[in-house]
Amino acid sequence: MSTLFDVEAPAALVAAGPRPLTIPTVYGLDLSLTSTGISDGTTADALIPGTRTGHDRLEFHRRNVRDRIPEETSLVVIEGPAMSLGYRPGVEEMTYLRGLVMHDLWRRRIPYAVCPPQHRIIYACGVANPAKDHPKNQRHRICKGMVRDAVVERYGVPCEGRGRYDQADATILAAMGLHWLGYPLVVLPDTHRRALDGVTWPLNMPAVAR
Repeated sequence: MSTLFDVEAPAALVAAGPRPLTIPTVYGLDLSLTSTGISDGTTADALIPGTRTGHDRLEFHRRNVRDRIPEETSLVVIEGPAMSLGYRPGVEEMTYLRGLVMHDLWRRRIPYAVCPPQHRIIYACGVANPAKDHPKNQRHRICKGMVRDAVVERYGVPCEGRGRYDQADATILAAMGLHWLGYPLVVLPDTHRRALDGVTWPLNMPAVAR
């Protein structure tokens, strides 16, 4: 299993004895310059900066993510970069944004995990490329729709409006974090659960059960 930076786990998650009665607070973050998805697994929203650019846009996302994620959060699952896409306009700024958010979580002692995009899709759909039978130039858009449909149908989280796909992605990430901690939102087959093994989870915060 992959691990990330050494962080201090919440005591309730590592102490011996029965599980805590309350479900841990987990957030999924689908960071984007134009529409950041954020979800706790039961509700989802999109943070849209409008016409902001440059540092103003980065600060909008950093500040709003910080305001939405409380100090008592047990885990945040962040979508990592799509390495297969290579260098494109905005990649450097996205790297800054991801670093800002991760560092802010580190300063607040909130553990975070990084999930490759393809593993988020596997957890939602069971395969990394569920739209492979469609024309190549349509696969990306269709895949986003399939993930959204899975979220609405399986988790009952409405994902609407401009940021609907980002909301859906964030919901899947939150569900993965809850699953890894031993609180799966739904029962999933092995084809979907295998996605958890591709996530970089934080050190010293072992999964309760899968």
